[in-house]
Parts: sequence; C-alpha cells; structure tokens
Amino acid sequence: MPTEFAEIIFEKIKELPLEQQREVLQFIERLATEDIQSSGTIWEEIREIVKDVPNEVWEQLPRDGSLNVDHYLYGAPKK
Repeated sequence: MPTEFAEIIFEKIKELPLEQQREVLQFIERLATEDIQSSGTIWEEIREIVKDVPNEVWEQLPRDGSLNVDHYLYGAPKK
C-alpha cells in the first residue's frame, strides 16, 4: 500500500511547475527532519515545549493543582 501512495504522489508532483516541485521537496525534507528531532523521550519533549515559558506564568499556576484538579477543571469543592 505505501508504494501505491508513493506512485500517486509522484504522478501528482510531475504535473506541478518546477518551483512548486521544489516547495514540495522542501516540505518533505522538513517533515523528515521533524521526525528525527522529535524522537526524544517524553520528558525531553516537555522540556522543549515549556522552556520559553516565563517564570511569572509558572508562579500564577495553583500550587495545589494536582490535589484539587477537579476543583480547577469542574468547580468541585477543594479538598
């Protein structure tokens, strides 16, 4: 089945102008790079996502969030 997809994609790309073919190639290369870069552990992914969050934002989060998750999500009474 993957070969069928590749053949369909190849046929469609051949019909595009050269500049658009270059754009498709760049897109595919970017996808391949993202797959390689995102192959880290879940903790590495989390660190990457939160690394630019300012300390002021972290300080605004409730300190009892894990204990009172139902309160913060659904309005249940705090424990």
